[in-house]
Order: sequence, then structure tokens, then C-alpha cells
Amino acid sequence: MLGSIAIVAGTAIGAGMLALPLATAALGIIPAILLLVLIWGVSAYTSLLMLEINLRTGVGDNVHAITGKVLGKRGQLVQGASFLSLLFALTAAYLTGGSSLLVLKAETMFDVALDNQAAVILFTLTLGLFAAFGVAWVDKVSRILFSLMIALLVVTVGFLMPEVSPSKMAVAAMERGNFDVWMAAIPVVFTSFGFHVCIATLVRYLDGDTMTLRKVLLIGSTLPLLCYVLWLLVTLGTVGGEAIHGFGGSLPALVSSLQDIAAQPWVSRCISLFADFALVTSFLGVTLSLYDFIGELTRARPTIAGRIQTWLITFIPPVLCALYIPEGFVAVLGFAAIPLVVMIIFLPIVMALKQRPQATENGYQVAGGTPALAIAGVLGTVIIASQLWVAL
Repeated sequence: MLGSIAIVAGTAIGAGMLALPLATAALGIIPAILLLVLIWGVSAYTSLLMLEINLRTGVGDNVHAITGKVLGKRGQLVQGASFLSLLFALTAAYLTGGSSLLVLKAETMFDVALDNQAAVILFTLTLGLFAAFGVAWVDKVSRILFSLMIALLVVTVGFLMPEVSPSKMAVAAMERGNFDVWMAAIPVVFTSFGFHVCIATLVRYLDGDTMTLRKVLLIGSTLPLLCYVLWLLVTLGTVGGEAIHGFGGSLPALVSSLQDIAAQPWVSRCISLFADFALVTSFLGVTLSLYDFIGELTRARPTIAGRIQTWLITFIPPVLCALYIPEGFVAVLGFAAIPLVVMIIFLPIVMALKQRPQATENGYQVAGGTPALAIAGVLGTVIIASQLWVAL
């Protein structure tokens, strides 16, 4: 159960946490926190909705198989395209962010000018291999890395919190709360809670234990919310919303600014390691789900050749994206919101509306009934509209 909570929270925390200050700096702390709470509520509800659908369909099925059973081939096609688009986009964003941090680390620690494309390849080959080892290995690694990440977050927040200026954050909230800024922030915040990709894997891993899975999803989704709030307090309150907004979405610039504020070298090192662990835990969770899904989709054999084939299909598209769009960290996360809405809001709503009247026995059903489904559908439409507004 603890390992599963770590996978859920670790899948969300990563590019999400690191991108949040860059995406919400122009909003100010109070509107940013309100947006976080609203998106968390939607994400927690839709995760329980997906759990309901998964349990009604059958333990052991992945998302692709579940959609096929409930909505047929057409629904399966929409789901498959959305799922692949989402996971490929998230993996590409994590590769972009991870390689940029690797370049920064090579320069500051070893005084080596590492090429960005070489950093992408090195990051992929070093950490991407864990996806082929399976959920049990990622569980063990995630427990260790997530525990270290939380400890480093506590250290970072503890030492930077005295530098926070509440008055500066309040002024930023009043001066920058315009429509365009909200439209740009909503998709990135929503994607930051995109832990749903690992639900089917966890249902199979925990043998469909409803109560345990419900606790895992609620606790696992609440931990990122708490971490995000603390992280925004520290970043917006020390570096300042104006300065972060001027970084243009550059993750190394944010990390370097936080390190400059730290009064002691070891605190600066903790900030760097926290950024590394946050991104790696998320990368492992997402790539595990992508690898698992592609393996089921292609019906790859559990041989060395089959694993290599699945691994190549998993990583070649996002690697190409990271190689040729090196500054697309925040932009790719925003794009990921569109397939994420389709996959975790629209399709589950349709499947729930079809499953519930046909249910012959009293299985698990998330609270709220049809009104909750309608509210979730409206919010999903708003999220997609905000991303299209930014793109256009």
C-alpha cells in the first residue's frame, strides 16, 4: 500500500511541481492555491470514477481493454490515441526537464559543458531502463526516491520559508490576475495532477482491493496538493512572481535562483537533489505505465527481444521531441492537458453512464451521481478551452 501511494504521488510530483511556479507566477499565491484545490478535487473524483469503472469491468485489465469492453472499438480508438498522446507528451516533458537539469549539474558540479542532445540520450538510457523491469522494481525505487524527495522538500521549505515575503505575493496576486494568465495556468496545473495513468496497473498490483485502492488514490493525490502549496509558498515568496515569470519557462533558471537564495552550500545541494528526485519519481511512474500499455497493445512476448521492441516504441517518439524542442518543458505539459481531459474525464463519464444502469450487483460507486458527472464534464471542457485559447 505504501509503495502504491508512492507511485501515485510520485507520478504526479515531478514535472508538475517543478513547472507550477513557472506557470502560476503571474497569478500570485492566493489565486494559484485556489486553482490547485479546485483541480485536485476534479482529479481525486475522476480517479475514483476510473477505479469504479475498472472494478466493474474486471481486475487485471488495462485501460485499453476496459474501454473496449464498455465502449467498443471506436471508444477504444479514442482512448488509445489519447493515452499514447498523453504519456508520450509527459515523457517528452520529463526528458526535456531532466536533460536540462543534467546540463546544469554537469556545469556546476564538474565544470563540463554537456550538450543538450547528449544529455537527453544519457538521461533516457540511464533511467529509462527501469520501465522494462516492471512495477515491483519501480515500487521499490519509488519508495526510496519519494521518501528522500519529501525529506529534501522539508529541508528546502524549512530553510527558505524565513525568506518568504507575504506582502510581495499579495501584490502580485492583485496586479497579475488577468484572463490570459489564468488560461495559461489551468492546463499546466491540471496536468500536474496526472497520476491516473497508473491506476489500472495498481488495481492489478493490489488485486482489486477496493478499500485499499480508494485510500491509495485519495492519500496519493492529497500528498501532491500539500507539496505543491508549500512549493509555491517558497518559490513565489522568495524568488518572486515577477522574476519567475521572466524566466520564460526555464527550469534551470528557477533551480539556480533558489540555490542563490540559500545561505549555505549544503542547502543549495538539497534544492538541486530535490529537483532531481521530484522529476525522476514522476518519470519512472509515467514510463512504467507507457511501457506496460504498449506491451499490452503490441502483445509483445516476455522475451528479451520483446522487451527491447517495447522499450524502443516507448522511448523513441519522446526522445525525438526532447531532442528537437529543448525549451518545450512548460509548453508540452500544457498540451498534455487535452488528451488527459479526454482520457480521465470525458471517457470515464461516458463509461460510467453506460455501466451504472447495467450493473447487476452492488459494486463500488463513487459518490455524487449524475450531477457530479455533469460538473466534471463542464470543468473538463473549460480545461480544453483554456489550452486552445493559449495555443491560438
